[in-house]
Amino acid sequence: MAYTNALSAYKETRIRTASQGQLIIMLYEEAVKQLDRGLELMGLNVSGKKDPARIESIGKAIVKARDIVTELMVSLDFEQGGEIAKNLFALYTWFNKELLEAHMGMDISRIAAVKNMINNLRGAWMEIAAKTSAEGRPVEGVNIAG
Repeated sequence: MAYTNALSAYKETRIRTASQGQLIIMLYEEAVKQLDRGLELMGLNVSGKKDPARIESIGKAIVKARDIVTELMVSLDFEQGGEIAKNLFALYTWFNKELLEAHMGMDISRIAAVKNMINNLRGAWMEIAAKTSAEGRPVEGVNIAG
């Protein structure tokens, strides 16, 4: 029990003290983690058939990933972000549409494609966050308020 409380406190402190860039990276990482979980659960069982008992867990993982993408959408600052914010909004909208359709059809390849794109964005944000923190200035174009 104490371990769980300590872990929760650590996670909360990590989030509260993170920069905007770090928060975005954390959101991307969690989305990838959830999509990995969904893909893992979508795998075939020993008999070679999909396991219907996993459907609820698969759905929860995909819905969590979609919720994260939605959070990323609402955090965009179109005034400061300009064309990049518009492009990210369109991409996030596509991610959510793809994940919804992939979930309904249990389409592993579509989920994997979205996961790979989110992972690529995470890598790009890691570079941006490292560069802006080295220069001592905040990441512009997003507004993650807690």
